[in-house]
Order: sequence, then C-alpha cells, then structure tokens
Amino acid sequence: MRLSYFTMPLHPLARNYTDTLKEDREAIILADRLGFAEAFAGEHITDLAETITSSLIFLASLAAETKQIKLCTGTVNLPQNHPALIAAHIAMLDHILEGRFMMGISPGALPSDAEALGISFPRRVEMMVEAIDHIIALWTDDPPYRRQGKYWNITTQNTHMPDLGLGVFQKPYQLPHPPIIGTVLEPYSKGVVELAARGWHALSGGFLLPKWVATHWPKYAQGCDRVGRPASRADWRVAKSVFVCKQEKTAIDYGKAAANSPYRHYFTHLIGKAKMAGRLDLFKPDRNLPDTWVTPDQALDDLVICGGVESVVDQILAFREVTGDFGTLVYAGHDWVDADLAKQSMVLMAEQVMPRLNAALGETG
Repeated sequence: MRLSYFTMPLHPLARNYTDTLKEDREAIILADRLGFAEAFAGEHITDLAETITSSLIFLASLAAETKQIKLCTGTVNLPQNHPALIAAHIAMLDHILEGRFMMGISPGALPSDAEALGISFPRRVEMMVEAIDHIIALWTDDPPYRRQGKYWNITTQNTHMPDLGLGVFQKPYQLPHPPIIGTVLEPYSKGVVELAARGWHALSGGFLLPKWVATHWPKYAQGCDRVGRPASRADWRVAKSVFVCKQEKTAIDYGKAAANSPYRHYFTHLIGKAKMAGRLDLFKPDRNLPDTWVTPDQALDDLVICGGVESVVDQILAFREVTGDFGTLVYAGHDWVDADLAKQSMVLMAEQVMPRLNAALGETG
C-alpha cells in the first residue's frame, strides 16, 4: 500500500492567510522528503476556510521545491474555468513537472463559488463532462480545432497558421494526457462507474463512513467490466483522517477530544456545510436516522484514526477489513494547531506506520 497526501485545505477563519499558505506548502514539501507518493490540493474561490483559490497556481509554486512526489489537482473545478484555458495551463504545468502531475477534476462543491461566477449549480456536473471532453480533444486532436458544445464552442479555424505555430494547443508532457482522477463522495456513486469506463482513477473521500467507502469499488469494477478493462484495486485511492503520536493520550486529545483539535474543527466545519447543502446523510450509517444524530463527536468517533503507531496500524487494518483492499492510503492534511505534533504525525506515518502496515498486509495476504 502506498501513502499519499490530500489537503482541501481547511483552516480556522481567524488565521492569517499568508501563514496558512506557507503551512500548506510546507506540509507538501515535508511529504516529498518523507517519500509520500502524491500530494493533492483542492481549490475554492469564495471560502475563508478552504483557501487555495487555484490548485494549479499552488502546485506550480511547489515544482522547484519538491523532487519525487507527484503533484495533483484535488481538484480543478471544471465549470469555473474555460476548458481551453485549463487545457493550456495543465499542459504547461505537466511539462514543468516533467510528468510529476495528475489531474483531479470535479464540478465544484461550493454554491457560493457558482453564484459568484454566474454558474447554474444544478448544471455543473453536465458542464464538467463537456469541459473534460473539450480538454482531452484539444490535447489529442490536430488543429485547427472545431469544437461545438452546449456551454463552450472552441475553434481556431479562422486563425490557424501552422507556419507560425498559431492556433495550436500545446500537448501535455504525458501522452495522450496526464492521469485523470475523480473524487467520489457519494455512497453507491454512479459517477464512479463512468470514471472507470473512461479509464480514469477514483479517490474515495475521507469523510465517508467505512461502509459507504466499501460501496465504491464494486461500482468501479462495474465500469471497468462494461468496457472490458481489467479492474485493479491497486489503482483505488482512499482518503482518511489519521493522527499518529508517540503518546497515546496526546493522540486522542489532538485527534478528537480537545476543543482546539484541528480534526474537531474540520468535522464541525464540514457538518455545517453538509447541513446547509442537505447532505448530512453522508455522515449517517442509516439514512433514516434524524439529522440531529450527526454531531462532531459522532463524526470524530466514526471517521478519525488516532493513537500510537501500533494502534494506528491496527485501526487502518480494521478499516481495510470493511472497505476491502485499496492501493493508496491518502493521508488527509489538517490545520497545524501544533506544528510539531502535525509534522511528527506525518513522520511517524511514513517511517513507522506504513512499514508495519505493509508487513502485516504481506503476512495476511
């Protein structure tokens, strides 16, 4: 099992913006030094808690600061940008990183982003599908381009001058295009079937109960079967909030109990957003339960793994018993309320938890 990193990010509203951007960059630089395989960064434009407004700009700032880690958009919110711009910018970043890049895509989850940009929130999934079709075509078709769509038309047929190189989109470094990943947030997701059918990868969100995460792989396998492509669990990524500490009591306090726990802040904030969007069912083991059943304490108990090294290994193995095997554990990044503890957790995760975990998986098959 590989280890990757994901940051939305999600910081307390009162924190200094400059400081949190430095912190988010430092976390990924540390992940690179520790041998994490990948780092994902989300993007939101009208949110004082989730503060990376462009995952592409943010990742570009890390290109020279990292050596081996793959940098991944987690995600590019496709309806919020013209697909021709996304195609051009990603092709450039893929070359800057010489292939250390993966493209996570989504329709965008914040209604306030859609409102600010004048986008119909209910139509954003349809817009995302059209956008990615345009983007892939611009990378794989020959110019001049003549693309017609419901939301965007893209053409260079009137200005294409091949002798001068005009009217031509750059190809990515990775051909035909970088790996594409979709984040899966719903139980029994129909979208994951389409991801698989297109040959793309799935990343199961870190705030889903294990029983709901377990519903994703059968759907992914169904999509692979539809197109006659082998389904490999090694391609499946699953995110999880994990905190590791040498002292068990400190691990429980920082990971769950303390009022200033960054994990408590994270789930309190997410529950508030889910309630506003009518999506509290994501936190329920039974959708017939009342919304009042969903509390930060319940979410922390159900969704956060924390403890000493051996305890965390055991909890991840128990989590895997429910979900089934997956190829990459995606460590969810949280605000550094205590920078020393946050860094220590990443170090222990990479240097002690993962070797023990993989040894146990090797012994048990």
